[in-house]
Parts: sequence; structure tokens; C-alpha cells
Amino acid sequence: MNTRTDGPEATGRVDVRLGDRSYPVFVGPGVRHRLPEEVARIGARRVVVVSARPPEWTPDPGVPHRVVPARDGEHDKTLATVEHLCRTFADFGLTRADAVVSCGGGTTTDVVGLAAGLYHRGIAVIHLPTSLLAQVDASVGGKTAVNLPEGKNLVGVYWQPRAVLCDTEQLDTLPAVEWRNGYGEIARAHFIGAGELRDRPVTEQITACVALKARVVAADERDAGLRHILNYGHTLGHALERATDFRLRHGEAVGVGTVFAGRLAGLLGRIPTDRVDEHRAVVAGYGLDTRLPDGVDHDDLLAFMRRDKKSTSGLSFVLDGPSGPELVADVDETAVRAALTDM
Repeated sequence: MNTRTDGPEATGRVDVRLGDRSYPVFVGPGVRHRLPEEVARIGARRVVVVSARPPEWTPDPGVPHRVVPARDGEHDKTLATVEHLCRTFADFGLTRADAVVSCGGGTTTDVVGLAAGLYHRGIAVIHLPTSLLAQVDASVGGKTAVNLPEGKNLVGVYWQPRAVLCDTEQLDTLPAVEWRNGYGEIARAHFIGAGELRDRPVTEQITACVALKARVVAADERDAGLRHILNYGHTLGHALERATDFRLRHGEAVGVGTVFAGRLAGLLGRIPTDRVDEHRAVVAGYGLDTRLPDGVDHDDLLAFMRRDKKSTSGLSFVLDGPSGPELVADVDETAVRAALTDM
């Protein structure tokens, strides 16, 4: 897989169309330098920049501001972190006329987005996602959340950003494990409408994933139906993260969850064998693991999957089928266990 962004690349723009809450997503090298322009466009007078990146990768918003250091990682994705950020906003004197900027990976985007959505019952936020995972998924769509000991992303709000700047130059600093993390989300996008993205330039991969998500979010902002497809591979993926105490990163877990979704759909007779095999081939084609990690207890996974946000009737999964991916509720536990055993 291509894991570099060297060479000339065009800058792409995708608009998330939500009426008066619409916003642009810019993708390409150097787009972080648009930050002062976007801050001016929304009329923010002061800004708090919450950054998990070094100072040289944290752009100046062009107005009086404070930089607050953050750490990427699930262990800081807590209500305590949200409280700390909100108190920092208050200490700096942010009002509803001001803004917050996130600069970091997916967990930073989630936590800062939630803090912005809660502070003063909602303050403008601009995201500068700096990991591949955050650029292809976490920064777009307005879902914000933190974890509880009982499960992932159980406390959150919908709070759309005012702009998203996906600077591909930021990706050149990523270790290989973070590329794998992002590729898990790109692999699952193959099965929900993005099509074949392997071996395409990274800007095209990101733009295609963002465009897909923008279409889905515009049609179903708050998970009433269609937006469920964006959680393809996530039910088992989230359970694997919790069961491994986040040793397995989100995208890696979603990759395994995508293979599992194909196997479960096959066992339920929803898709033919060649489509089941395609799930494994696509995930493996991105250099990702396709099997459950050693030592994971199936009972633990089932317990976590029952707590999934989509589960309103028994075990629920987004599964491929004759009409494409859809949410399937009350899946028989025997089939789920058989699919896990196959993994």
C-alpha cells in the first residue's frame, strides 16, 4: 500500500450539506495554513487550540489564542478530560462568539468536539485531523463522544464542526502503525459505497471516504437509518478495543470487525461465499490482520457487543446483503459465536 504523500497532489474540497450548518472539508498538502481564513470566515474573535502535535505542526489561528496540549489515545478519552478542557475554555474567557480548534488524531477530535458541543451549550469548532484515521472518518460528521469503563463512545452529542482541514503533509510524520489504523476505516468503506481505493493516492482515498460520509450524513445526520452503515465492522471492532484494553487500535479492530461482518453475513445467508472472501481479501490488501487476536474471550466480546449503541434489540450488526449494507437487529447468538470461531 502507498503510505507516503510525496509528490504533487491536488487539493480536494467536499461540502457536508446540512443547510445553514453546512461546512467545507479541505483535503491536500498544506491545507492547515487555511486556518486563519476559516477562523475569519466564521467570525471568531478568540480561539483555544487543543493540540496533540508539536508546536511546528500547530498552526496559528490568526487571532488571540491559547494552545492547550493534549494526548492522542483512548485512555484520555474521558469525561474528566472534557471537564478539564471546558474549565480551560472558561479560564481563557471564551464566549459563544469564539471558537475551539482541535489538532490531533481521532481521539482528540472526539474529545474536543464534545467539549465544544457542551461548553456554553455549543461553541464553534474547527478540526485539523492529523492522523489518517481522523482524516478519513473521525473529524467529519459531527459525532463526538468519550468512553466509559462499560464501553466505547457511550457519552456524546452530535456537534458539527464549522470546517475540517485534512492536511496530508501531517501524515508524513506518522509511524506505520498509524497508517494501519487509518487503513482499517478505508477498508470498511469499500463495502459501504466507496468502491476500490487500494493503490490510489492518499489524497484520493481520503477525499473518497469523506465524500461518502458527507452524502450519508447529509441524508441522515442523527443515525435514524442510513447512517448506521458507517458503523460497518465497528460492533466487533469496538468490543475488541475494550477486550484488549485498547492494545488493538481502532482502525485495526475495525479491519478485523469488517472480516467478521462478512463471515456473519455469509453464515446468515445474506451474501455468497465470494463476497465473504472479498471481505478478507480487501482487509488483507491494506496490510491488516484478518483474525481475532490471541487470548480474547468470546463471552467478553459478546458482553461488549450487547452494549453497543446500535443494539436496541439483542445483538445488532451492520451487515452486507442483497440490498447492500443495513442494520440487522436481534441476530442469533449461535451464528455470532460460529462467526467468531471461524475467525
